[in-house]
Amino acid sequence: MMENLLSIQNLQVHFKIGGGLFKETKHVKAVDGVNLDIKKGETLGLVGESGCGKSTLGKAILRLTEPTGGQVFYNGKDLAHLSQTQMRDERKNLQMIFQDPYASLNPRMTVGQIIGEPLRTFGLGNGKSTEERVQELMETVGMSPRFIKRYPHEFSGGQRQRIGIARALAVDPEFIVADEPISALDVSIQAQIMNLMERLQAEKNLTYLFISHDLRAIRHVSDRVAVMYLGKIVELADAKEVYREPLMPYTKALISAVPVPDPQIEANRKRIILKGDVPSPINPPVGCNFHTRCPYMIEACKTIEPPLMEIKPNHFAACIRISPEQPHIEQVAPKDAPGLHYLNSVGTQISDEQITQSDKF
Repeated sequence: MMENLLSIQNLQVHFKIGGGLFKETKHVKAVDGVNLDIKKGETLGLVGESGCGKSTLGKAILRLTEPTGGQVFYNGKDLAHLSQTQMRDERKNLQMIFQDPYASLNPRMTVGQIIGEPLRTFGLGNGKSTEERVQELMETVGMSPRFIKRYPHEFSGGQRQRIGIARALAVDPEFIVADEPISALDVSIQAQIMNLMERLQAEKNLTYLFISHDLRAIRHVSDRVAVMYLGKIVELADAKEVYREPLMPYTKALISAVPVPDPQIEANRKRIILKGDVPSPINPPVGCNFHTRCPYMIEACKTIEPPLMEIKPNHFAACIRISPEQPHIEQVAPKDAPGLHYLNSVGTQISDEQITQSDKF
């Protein structure tokens, strides 16, 4: 069993908006109490609709966005509470590949300067040794060292993303957050970048948090998949298990939207269309965040916030309408909430009053 590289506990990122004279201060709850373990050497896929907080979570782990609360443990240290000096020392172990391969590269710097910058920042090389390391990194990501004096605008999107990957690898990190690393690329180039990342992971024993809204890409590269909705993790399981037997209605809807390459299967397949829009993270719904769009919602869902619980071995979901004994929500009796009774049986803090109320609905 793989050990945890990072352990994220109740991580929160709330952005303050408004305020001032005669204006009410409000908070955007971009990440709202995330608990997640990332195992050493794995690729954890993080998927969800646009605006659900995926990128903010990735940046908060690395302190590129400051967390409002919670903890991020790495090698026994809580990254969320380190000083800026202490965090700077950890950054060489924790790197990021950004979504836009053009905006993340300084247009005034050559490729050699861009890739070599982390080496100079951390004092890992100078002069000839830095240049040799940059050339080595360019070859590692499949680029010719003769391009070392060119500028970002002289490259294609796929080549620019390779430059971003080379920069992330420069300091030999242990963990990389890949934030939508293929979304701005053509389909053929996407495959090249994903294959490159898989090869580098095998060679260098890297651990990835791979963020994407593309479920096909997530399925291809991930060992486990975490599904995020409105700032919270709502389902977590092995990648094959999530696609074979999703438990949450939200996950089912996401997977149903992925096209199938077989035209006959695609023609007979039914897509799950969720009604309504994603609620505002400024004023998220009370109880289950997803209840405003869930076809299986009962009244108890409006008042009880479901914790992420293990429904099957290593398969977690946040829903009071399912339990280990009744994992398939379609087969649960109308108005029943077996998850509440299960939580009470294992000692989770759900009051008898809430369970009694749910039985009345």
